[in-house]
Amino acid sequence: MEDRRINKYLADSGYCSRREADRLIGEGLVTVNGLVARIGDRVQEGDRVAVRGRALRPRASRVYLAAYKPVGIVCTADPREPMNIVDYIGYPSRIYPIGRLDKDSEGLILLTSDGDIVNRILRAAGGHEKEYEVWIDRPVTEEFLRRMAGGVPVLGQITLPARVRKTGANSFRIVLVQGLNRQIRRMCEYLGCSVTRLKRLRVVNITLGRLRPGQWRLLTEAELKELRETVGY
Repeated sequence: MEDRRINKYLADSGYCSRREADRLIGEGLVTVNGLVARIGDRVQEGDRVAVRGRALRPRASRVYLAAYKPVGIVCTADPREPMNIVDYIGYPSRIYPIGRLDKDSEGLILLTSDGDIVNRILRAAGGHEKEYEVWIDRPVTEEFLRRMAGGVPVLGQITLPARVRKTGANSFRIVLVQGLNRQIRRMCEYLGCSVTRLKRLRVVNITLGRLRPGQWRLLTEAELKELRETVGY
């Protein structure tokens, strides 16, 4: 193993993301060979790395999953949340979700043990697409579609242009390239309606496909290759 920065080692081990690793290191909770680690320290072959006194083992291989998150499941790896997505999926090795899909929404969530690809996908500047099917409590009009596509005020800013098309009397599909908190729900509220159901269908090139609520699958090599190329990883 070539030497790696301590935060990358923690991410590569599947323990957490690099950002979370930096927090743990900053709080003095990470040791290397019994000594408290500092931001920027490097790990060599044979070094013993521990978090809160528990030794980490380097990951043998990285895991990439696509799962259908049902309504009510929370996109967190925090075990203090009884409905957390990691325990719900029950994968036999350490994984954590890439981004969030709010508790009241359903559909595609990606999970992985690879902290590096998490950071790449979540970078807002990357403009990576996410596609959703949305149902609202009133008819979808051309004016509504036009305003959703053009951008509306959300959390002190105007949302970026989006691709939107009608799929039913009260439903539409929307492709976003940003991920503001509860963005679609807030956009709809601004335009005078409420979301009754929201399902994510796609993240970059990964689609929900035939997965049903609670089901998951491993990404294919072709999917992973395209995903890596798209996010520059």
